[in-house]
Amino acid sequence: MIRRLLARAFWRFSGWKIVSEPAPTRPTILLGAPHTSNWDFVLMLALAWTLRIDLHWMGKKSLFRGWRGPIMRALGGIPVDRANPGALVREIIDRVRSGEIFSLVITPDGTRSAHTHWKSGFYRIARETGMPVTLGFVDRTTMTSGLGPTLALTGDVRADMDVIRAFYADKAGYTPALRVEPRLREEDAKG
Repeated sequence: MIRRLLARAFWRFSGWKIVSEPAPTRPTILLGAPHTSNWDFVLMLALAWTLRIDLHWMGKKSLFRGWRGPIMRALGGIPVDRANPGALVREIIDRVRSGEIFSLVITPDGTRSAHTHWKSGFYRIARETGMPVTLGFVDRTTMTSGLGPTLALTGDVRADMDVIRAFYADKAGYTPALRVEPRLREEDAKG
């Protein structure tokens, strides 16, 4: 109840609007993109609380140090050791396969620093667990945030990413200059 009230106040006073397709009815990998600012976190929480999506999210492990740790975990956070991201992907897959039910927010463009490709963990988790992928977005040019379509990935990385790229083509992120084009290294490797 308190979370929904906080979300309602955020949407009313922030200048941002929620524009969304209906929330998924089953656990999903929710992409948070473009991820260009720490404000994306606030927008994601407000969106999830408004749409009553029970979710977990991944964040760098430094966010979970000291007094922030219990707060971040209470908000659904899962710490990521960037030195060993494959272990986290395996842990998430194992949790889903063991019957744990949750939606997971992943920011595939990773950190907000300059780089050229999205991280592929979301793709591997979705394919190995059978979870669909919901395209969440932030767009500073329209001051909107919301959910787009929910997709079942086919395993054809380039074709799946073409659909994802088309959706995000007009989304700029909170800090447009930091936007990364949705592209996985696996696409480039396939020629």
